[in-house]
Amino acid sequence: MGWLVAFLGSVTVVCGTSLALANDWPSKPIRIIVSFTAGSATDILARLVFQEVSSGTGQSVVIENRGGAGGTIGAAAVARSAPDGYTMLVNAAGHAAAPWVYPNLTYDTAKDFAGVTPLANIPNVLVVSPSSRFTKVDDIISAARSRPGTITYASAGVGTAGHLNSERFRLKAKFEGVHVPFRGAPEAITEIMAERLDFLWVPITPALSAIRDGKLRPLAVSTDKRSSALPDIPSTVELGLPDSSYNFWVGLFLPAKTPGY
Repeated sequence: MGWLVAFLGSVTVVCGTSLALANDWPSKPIRIIVSFTAGSATDILARLVFQEVSSGTGQSVVIENRGGAGGTIGAAAVARSAPDGYTMLVNAAGHAAAPWVYPNLTYDTAKDFAGVTPLANIPNVLVVSPSSRFTKVDDIISAARSRPGTITYASAGVGTAGHLNSERFRLKAKFEGVHVPFRGAPEAITEIMAERLDFLWVPITPALSAIRDGKLRPLAVSTDKRSSALPDIPSTVELGLPDSSYNFWVGLFLPAKTPGY
């Protein structure tokens, strides 16, 4: 689990929130809104971290999945919540880009949230069906360039990290394609395994078991260097696409007026 680069530090910081809020914090259950569906990388990470927070504080933690619209539904719910330290948001890298992807947001990403701590940086992995005709990244690029607009790629939603990673990859590789968004990574993975769509950039966490079981074929990772979780899989930078790497992060946020933040 090397991708959980900030796991132990995150638990310490989250538990330490009590010092910034009140001496008796937490005196009631903590509500964590995860802006993606169950089984996504963001969801898995939130459950791992807050299981430890619950154990460390002796207080129950309720995880609530509010997936859809690139993470903005969950974010909007937290922006409207009471700033009392009992409602928190776990969101991913697309949170920072949301104002440019969704110009009519009901919240201000910069003003309505207080960042608490990064939770992890997780590599994205480019996957296809194991029966796909694509066995390497160059196969996708060649096919897409020869027949512009015919290659399809999935994501966990418009403006999500997987979508933005796909666009960065597509632009650096200079090809056109058709984006097909879903509500979450698990749904997108299902479509790729069934070979109804061509490729998917997805956080390595929800895809790793399917890769190991031979249900997904990994072709590349999004980091500058190879991932320790998939040491045999090259990065797109290594494959000759400079500036194609993408940093997928997950972070913890509170409503902006929370005491101490």
